[in-house]
Amino acid sequence: MPEENIQLAPPPRAPRTERVKRVRHLIFLKDVAALGLTAFGGPQAHLAMMLRLLVDKRRYLTAAELLELTALCQILPGPTSTQTITAIGFRLGGPNLAYLTLLVWMLPAVCLMTGAGLTISYLDKSQVARLVQYVQPVAVGFVAYSAYKIAEKVIHTKTSVALMVVSALLTYRFQVPWLMPLLLVAGGLVTTFRYRRLPQEQKVPLRIEWSNFALWLGVFVGAALLGHYTRLLPVRLFENFYRNGSLVFGGGQVLAPLFYTEFVEFKNYLSTEEFLSGLGLVQAMPGPNFSFASYIGALAMRQSGSGLDGQLLGALVGAAGIFMPGTLLIFFLIRFWDQLKRYRVVKASLEGINAVSAGLVCAATFLLYHPLPDTPINLGLIGVTFLLLLWNRVPSYVLVVVALGAGLLF
Repeated sequence: MPEENIQLAPPPRAPRTERVKRVRHLIFLKDVAALGLTAFGGPQAHLAMMLRLLVDKRRYLTAAELLELTALCQILPGPTSTQTITAIGFRLGGPNLAYLTLLVWMLPAVCLMTGAGLTISYLDKSQVARLVQYVQPVAVGFVAYSAYKIAEKVIHTKTSVALMVVSALLTYRFQVPWLMPLLLVAGGLVTTFRYRRLPQEQKVPLRIEWSNFALWLGVFVGAALLGHYTRLLPVRLFENFYRNGSLVFGGGQVLAPLFYTEFVEFKNYLSTEEFLSGLGLVQAMPGPNFSFASYIGALAMRQSGSGLDGQLLGALVGAAGIFMPGTLLIFFLIRFWDQLKRYRVVKASLEGINAVSAGLVCAATFLLYHPLPDTPINLGLIGVTFLLLLWNRVPSYVLVVVALGAGLLF
């Protein structure tokens, strides 16, 4: 008896809505990659480009929703623009798309800054000094401009002025890593008591999922204990960057004083010249300024004696440590943000946190200037950089490229 022809049924096709969703997610990741390669100028410029591409052109969300997500991310420590674009990915496709969004967004800047760190490591110090001699004062000009812009946006009361001045003086006088997080917390507590001045909104019960917060806290404590008992440099570097990423309010500008105090003044992982060179170069890179951590990680691992592989590990550890806490915290908070933002205490604490952040960046301007030669050229470059940024017609990366070119020619 002949065998019957058995035809296997074709696999069921995914519903049309699922296919459309996947295509939309791929298009979104392509847009994120485009932003990661072209978004120069820091969080403010990033927000403008997100408005143009993600809101006006693609309509992934409304302008009001984008601004609200940005406000949410400003409450949290970590990189504001990175958390904002990750939160958009979370809303569009959940955690999986959010993780891919983070990776695609940060990868170009991290690779470029890792390359910069490796290049400076293998150049002769005299060559590096000549190449970046004009980049360093330009970097100080960037920090001065950041201090001005942050103060302009967040300093509106006498309390804010007092907090900014006190935090700047204390940071300038006592250059220890633990002081800055303490000042941020203290500033938030001071203005929390002013919550009664804010209009009251109808509250709804908070429904909190604690898993991401527990993960953030577990990594925070676990990295500290592991670094203390193993004394392994990569583990300690991860803990350093994770701690800074967990306590930095105000974006990439506030990283400069924290990193300079810890990695240059306190631990001597790199020189002031190398730090300022990287700080200038990161202004010329697209994407998040927090990629500066990969540059510092690559240079810090020179002490391990493990060569190129060790420095690449240091860059990876730096990037993972600085970006992970902000990502975990935005995943934690976005789920109940609509309820939390109604509480006046939360809004009131931001005044003090932002004022202290402005003070830290003001102090960083003077701390970073001191090691430079006190010459008319350096002073002039700082002033010209500040004025050109204030004019807002010359992109920041153009200033850095011109400074590098001048270093090569002269």
